[in-house]
Amino acid sequence: MQIGSQDSIFDMGSFNKLRQMQDQKSPEAIKAVAQQFEALFVQMVMKQMRESTTFGAPAFDGEQAGFFRGLADQQLSLNMSKAGGFGLAKALERQLSRSQGVDMSEEGGSTAGDPVKHPIIYPPRGAQGVAPAQATDAAASAGGASASANGFVDKIWDAASRAAQDLDVPAHFLVGHAALETGWGKGEIRKADGSPSYNLFNIKAGGDWKGAVAEASTVEYENGTAVRKVERFRAYASYDEAFADYAKLLQNSPRYATVSGQQTADGFARALTKGGYATDPMYAGKLARVIGGNTLRTALAS
Repeated sequence: MQIGSQDSIFDMGSFNKLRQMQDQKSPEAIKAVAQQFEALFVQMVMKQMRESTTFGAPAFDGEQAGFFRGLADQQLSLNMSKAGGFGLAKALERQLSRSQGVDMSEEGGSTAGDPVKHPIIYPPRGAQGVAPAQATDAAASAGGASASANGFVDKIWDAASRAAQDLDVPAHFLVGHAALETGWGKGEIRKADGSPSYNLFNIKAGGDWKGAVAEASTVEYENGTAVRKVERFRAYASYDEAFADYAKLLQNSPRYATVSGQQTADGFARALTKGGYATDPMYAGKLARVIGGNTLRTALAS
């Protein structure tokens, strides 16, 4: 039984498991705590309503009847919370996730646990790692988002594979990173004339950059606060050139010395953020979830 799967007030196993996991800061535990708190709140409201209202004849308001009615109210409160409740649980989830630094994003599903302990193994692009029927069903259920992701992966896969060989990392790590930075290609930076910059990794154009540039609005985190700025970014002539420059940056900069050779999504993401690739405090978690997500998995298997 997973945390948050409790369906009965008499099932104490999930409460014990929740206490055991209270220090792990997992999305699953946060969701369970929020649901239980909302259920308790709803129960208190119902109790107040019961005490201020008379239901039925006095013959049905005995001590025993009150006891069983209280149990029924507890069960109803729990069921209401699990079914969506009044929105209190969702609000608590957001507050708890921010205070504990836990990423509750849905990209890649609710993958509670450490990705390092559960690495996801992908088949090579085009290999028969997943039965065609399974891939087709997954793509159909994902709808237009998967179709867009499939086209994005097809467009950059060869360039990503060549750069991945230079970095000694799985190619889908780089595809996932490009997907996160550009929203599966939809947010790719464009030049002033509307032409593509091919900058899939939002690499900025510093003082030592001698090539073309493109300006774009971006969000940076300063002392934990999101600030929108207009920055200058590198522009390339092709995706091949973009991936080659990305690999060169990670290989030659001492800040990213631990990126090469990473074989788990979590290790790759943490090595990038340790080097200062992004200012978003939740960047590593977001990247690991994209790499391990159903969208990328379906695009690679289809």
